[in-house]
Amino acid sequence: MNGCWKKYLLTGVVVALLAGCQSKPTDRGQQYKDGHLNQPLELVNEPSASGKPVNARDYVSQVMEIRSASPGLFSGNSDTFQAAQNWMLAGGDTRQLGQFGLSAWQMEGVDNFGNVQFTGYYTPVLQARYSRQGEFRYPLYAMPARGKKNRRLPSRAEIYAGGLSDNLVLAWTNSLVDNFMMEVQGSGYLDFGDGRPLTFFGYAGKNGHAYRSVGKVLIDRGEVPREEMSMQAIRKWTETHSEYEVRELLEQNPSFVFFKPMMSAPVKGASAVPLVAKASVASDRSLIPPGTTLLAEVPLLDNQGKFTGKYELRMMIALDVGGAIKGHHFDIYQGIGHEAGHAAGFYNHYGRVWVLKRRPNEGLLFGSGNSEGVLNQSTNNGSALLSKPGG
Repeated sequence: MNGCWKKYLLTGVVVALLAGCQSKPTDRGQQYKDGHLNQPLELVNEPSASGKPVNARDYVSQVMEIRSASPGLFSGNSDTFQAAQNWMLAGGDTRQLGQFGLSAWQMEGVDNFGNVQFTGYYTPVLQARYSRQGEFRYPLYAMPARGKKNRRLPSRAEIYAGGLSDNLVLAWTNSLVDNFMMEVQGSGYLDFGDGRPLTFFGYAGKNGHAYRSVGKVLIDRGEVPREEMSMQAIRKWTETHSEYEVRELLEQNPSFVFFKPMMSAPVKGASAVPLVAKASVASDRSLIPPGTTLLAEVPLLDNQGKFTGKYELRMMIALDVGGAIKGHHFDIYQGIGHEAGHAAGFYNHYGRVWVLKRRPNEGLLFGSGNSEGVLNQSTNNGSALLSKPGG
């Protein structure tokens, strides 16, 4: 009897363990394989990641943008930038980080098992006209004056109902949804269809009302399953519903963003540094300060936004912030235009991240001359990428 009892007990334990493993989803890249991490950033001897960074040139271009746009930020992180570049020049083997004076601190993630959340953002390109005409009937507004009494600005529903003067209209676009998506991203380019260069419209402020996620509204209403929610899912929903229904959904978010034209301006983050696609991220500054170098194992998605089961290593730098970016969550800048928006819209997945820091008082392998050569070769490439919307 005792033997049978032990057998059943063992079987029950195995079943419970299997059930526990199966209850941890993996469809968005959750890994659950590094064991429990005990602090937000945990020093590791070597990152348990295979391969080498796939975007060394983009990382170097981003460093160059920092050096040009923010000498103070560059100076405060230059030792780490230099060491990281030397390490990548030598092959980018994660087992050799220590040889280049770098230490790796793994982030515990949202679950204490190393799973860090990745989302994506981009810079949209909208079709627009200077005056209201035909399909171009959706206004983008400049920031209204609040007056001496700091008056409360209208909500989104009130603005849609005509609560702002047409004198504040900066441009008229052909899509209310595109306007909303541009608000979510915080900036965008406008193509006025007259052959002139695209005009960049940057963030000018908000109306002060609380932000409410329309994605969550759709989930709560049972319109879109939680596991399928993405920017693309929201856009697909809007394409299959009437304009009245779309407007009613968007009005559930009373927050509204205003813009200002910035002629020939590159896309910059909160650190006032031009952003290089897939080499810069928005982070929670209380955890990851601006200028921090990150080694990230990013899940690869297919064209339908599904996790392929594969990852790639990327070197990225924290240069931006976002209202929804808190804790162990990064928003990866995907670039400019439709393809970037397609990629950004799908990302709500998990990977691993190591913060790379220069060990104090340690010499670097290789002289700075090698890295300067790579930096100089990469500068023009990076600038070209930034100057081509949709590239």
